[in-house]
Amino acid sequence: MIKYIAFLRGINVSGHRIIKMEELRKMFEALKFKNVKTYIQTGNVVFETTVKDPDSLTRKIEKHLHKSLGYEVETMLRTMLEMEAIIKNNPFKKARFDKTIHLYLTFLHEETSAELKKSLISSGDNIATFKIKKREVYTLYQRNHAKHPFSNNFVEKKLKIPATTRNWTVINKILDFAKE
Repeated sequence: MIKYIAFLRGINVSGHRIIKMEELRKMFEALKFKNVKTYIQTGNVVFETTVKDPDSLTRKIEKHLHKSLGYEVETMLRTMLEMEAIIKNNPFKKARFDKTIHLYLTFLHEETSAELKKSLISSGDNIATFKIKKREVYTLYQRNHAKHPFSNNFVEKKLKIPATTRNWTVINKILDFAKE
Protein backbone atom coordinates (compact mmCIF):
# COMPACT_ATOMS: atom_id res chain seq x y z
CA MET A 1 0.00 0.00 0.00
CA ILE A 2 1.12 3.53 -0.78
CA LYS A 3 0.15 6.35 1.54
CA TYR A 4 -0.90 9.55 -0.20
CA ILE A 5 -1.95 12.98 0.94
CA ALA A 6 -4.49 14.79 -1.21
CA PHE A 7 -4.53 18.58 -1.00
CA LEU A 8 -7.79 19.89 -2.38
CA ARG A 9 -8.08 23.35 -3.89
CA GLY A 10 -10.79 25.83 -3.05
CA ILE A 11 -13.07 24.05 -0.61
CA ASN A 12 -14.33 25.56 2.65
CA VAL A 13 -12.82 28.94 1.78
CA SER A 14 -14.71 32.08 2.82
CA GLY A 15 -17.97 30.19 3.15
CA HIS A 16 -17.85 28.75 -0.37
CA ARG A 17 -17.84 25.13 -1.52
CA ILE A 18 -18.52 23.84 1.97
CA ILE A 19 -17.80 20.15 2.47
CA LYS A 20 -17.95 18.47 5.84
CA MET A 21 -14.85 16.41 6.43
CA GLU A 22 -16.93 13.34 7.30
CA GLU A 23 -18.60 13.56 3.87
CA LEU A 24 -15.23 14.04 2.20
CA ARG A 25 -13.84 10.98 4.00
CA LYS A 26 -16.79 8.92 2.76
CA MET A 27 -16.21 10.12 -0.81
CA PHE A 28 -12.63 8.84 -0.64
CA GLU A 29 -13.73 5.58 0.97
CA ALA A 30 -16.20 5.10 -1.91
CA LEU A 31 -13.13 4.93 -4.17
CA LYS A 32 -12.00 1.87 -2.18
CA PHE A 33 -9.12 3.70 -0.50
CA LYS A 34 -8.01 2.41 2.89
CA ASN A 35 -7.33 4.18 6.20
CA VAL A 36 -8.91 7.42 4.97
CA LYS A 37 -8.73 10.36 7.34
CA THR A 38 -9.06 14.11 6.95
CA TYR A 39 -7.09 16.89 8.56
CA ILE A 40 -8.73 20.25 9.30
CA GLN A 41 -11.42 21.87 7.20
CA THR A 42 -9.32 22.96 4.21
CA GLY A 43 -9.39 19.67 2.35
CA ASN A 44 -6.42 17.55 3.33
CA VAL A 45 -7.04 13.82 2.98
CA VAL A 46 -4.68 11.01 3.94
CA PHE A 47 -5.36 7.58 2.44
CA GLU A 48 -3.73 4.37 1.28
CA THR A 49 -4.09 2.52 -2.00
CA THR A 50 -2.22 0.04 -4.16
CA VAL A 51 -2.43 2.41 -7.16
CA LYS A 52 1.09 3.46 -8.12
CA ASP A 53 0.31 5.96 -10.89
CA PRO A 54 -0.38 9.33 -9.23
CA ASP A 55 -1.63 10.94 -12.46
CA SER A 56 -4.36 8.37 -13.04
CA LEU A 57 -5.17 8.44 -9.33
CA THR A 58 -5.54 12.23 -9.42
CA ARG A 59 -7.88 12.01 -12.43
CA LYS A 60 -9.94 9.33 -10.67
CA ILE A 61 -10.32 11.45 -7.52
CA GLU A 62 -11.14 14.63 -9.42
CA LYS A 63 -13.74 12.85 -11.55
CA HIS A 64 -15.37 11.31 -8.46
CA LEU A 65 -15.41 14.62 -6.58
CA HIS A 66 -16.92 16.40 -9.58
CA LYS A 67 -19.63 13.76 -9.86
CA SER A 68 -20.32 13.84 -6.10
CA LEU A 69 -20.21 17.61 -5.60
CA GLY A 70 -21.26 19.01 -8.96
CA TYR A 71 -18.15 21.15 -9.40
CA GLU A 72 -14.47 20.65 -10.08
CA VAL A 73 -12.06 20.23 -7.19
CA GLU A 74 -8.44 20.26 -8.31
CA THR A 75 -6.46 17.71 -6.35
CA MET A 76 -2.75 17.80 -5.69
CA LEU A 77 -1.44 14.39 -4.60
CA ARG A 78 1.84 13.70 -2.85
CA THR A 79 3.13 10.47 -1.37
CA MET A 80 4.52 10.32 2.14
CA LEU A 81 8.03 10.03 0.68
CA GLU A 82 7.46 13.13 -1.44
CA MET A 83 6.16 15.05 1.59
CA GLU A 84 9.20 14.11 3.64
CA ALA A 85 11.47 15.28 0.80
CA ILE A 86 9.48 18.52 0.43
CA ILE A 87 10.04 19.33 4.08
CA LYS A 88 13.68 18.23 4.03
CA ASN A 89 14.43 20.30 0.91
CA ASN A 90 12.91 23.52 2.24
CA PRO A 91 15.11 26.29 0.76
CA PHE A 92 14.25 28.61 3.67
CA LYS A 93 15.44 26.36 6.51
CA LYS A 94 17.63 29.07 7.95
CA ALA A 95 14.91 31.72 8.01
CA ARG A 96 13.56 32.81 11.36
CA PHE A 97 9.80 32.85 11.61
CA ASP A 98 7.77 35.08 13.87
CA LYS A 99 4.47 36.97 13.84
CA THR A 100 5.46 38.83 10.67
CA ILE A 101 7.57 36.31 8.73
CA HIS A 102 5.78 33.21 7.45
CA LEU A 103 6.52 30.32 5.13
CA TYR A 104 3.91 28.97 2.73
CA LEU A 105 3.97 25.94 0.47
CA THR A 106 1.99 25.92 -2.74
CA PHE A 107 1.33 22.56 -4.35
CA LEU A 108 1.15 22.73 -8.14
CA HIS A 109 -1.13 20.45 -10.10
CA GLU A 110 1.80 19.74 -12.43
CA GLU A 111 5.19 21.15 -13.30
CA THR A 112 5.21 24.31 -15.33
CA SER A 113 7.59 25.83 -17.85
CA ALA A 114 10.92 27.36 -16.94
CA GLU A 115 9.74 30.66 -18.42
CA LEU A 116 6.69 30.81 -16.14
CA LYS A 117 8.79 29.79 -13.13
CA LYS A 118 11.16 32.70 -13.87
CA SER A 119 8.18 35.05 -14.07
CA LEU A 120 7.00 34.08 -10.59
CA ILE A 121 10.48 34.18 -9.06
CA SER A 122 11.17 37.61 -10.57
CA SER A 123 7.94 38.98 -9.07
CA GLY A 124 9.45 38.47 -5.62
CA ASP A 125 10.67 41.34 -3.52
CA ASN A 126 11.63 42.03 0.10
CA ILE A 127 8.08 41.07 1.12
CA ALA A 128 7.60 37.80 -0.80
CA THR A 129 10.42 35.55 -1.98
CA PHE A 130 9.61 32.56 -4.17
CA LYS A 131 11.58 29.35 -4.70
CA ILE A 132 10.28 26.56 -6.91
CA LYS A 133 11.27 22.91 -6.67
CA LYS A 134 9.51 20.48 -8.98
CA ARG A 135 5.77 20.88 -8.26
CA GLU A 136 6.09 23.05 -5.16
CA VAL A 137 6.47 26.76 -4.58
CA TYR A 138 8.02 27.81 -1.28
CA THR A 139 7.12 31.39 -0.36
CA LEU A 140 8.83 33.31 2.39
CA TYR A 141 6.36 36.08 3.14
CA GLN A 142 6.83 39.07 5.39
CA ARG A 143 3.55 40.42 6.65
CA ASN A 144 3.93 44.08 7.39
CA HIS A 145 2.39 47.31 6.24
CA ALA A 146 3.74 46.94 2.72
CA LYS A 147 1.59 45.32 0.07
CA HIS A 148 2.44 42.36 -2.12
CA PRO A 149 -0.21 40.51 -4.09
CA PHE A 150 0.90 37.06 -2.85
CA SER A 151 -1.97 34.62 -2.67
CA ASN A 152 -2.81 31.25 -4.13
CA ASN A 153 -4.55 33.03 -7.03
CA PHE A 154 -1.42 35.12 -7.63
CA VAL A 155 0.70 31.96 -7.97
CA GLU A 156 -1.88 30.30 -10.25
CA LYS A 157 -2.02 33.33 -12.55
CA LYS A 158 1.76 33.57 -12.78
CA LEU A 159 2.26 29.84 -13.42
CA LYS A 160 -0.98 29.27 -15.38
CA ILE A 161 -1.89 26.05 -13.56
CA PRO A 162 -4.11 25.06 -10.62
CA ALA A 163 -2.48 25.14 -7.20
CA THR A 164 -3.32 25.11 -3.51
CA THR A 165 -1.43 26.75 -0.66
CA ARG A 166 -0.92 25.82 2.99
CA ASN A 167 1.17 27.51 5.66
CA TRP A 168 4.31 25.71 6.80
CA THR A 169 2.94 24.93 10.25
CA VAL A 170 -0.02 23.09 8.70
CA ILE A 171 2.30 21.23 6.30
CA ASN A 172 4.31 19.84 9.22
CA LYS A 173 1.18 18.97 11.18
CA ILE A 174 -0.32 17.16 8.19
CA LEU A 175 2.82 15.07 7.82
CA ASP A 176 2.74 14.19 11.53
CA PHE A 177 -0.98 13.40 11.26
CA ALA A 178 -0.35 11.18 8.23
CA LYS A 179 2.31 9.22 10.13
CA GLU A 180 -0.14 8.34 12.95
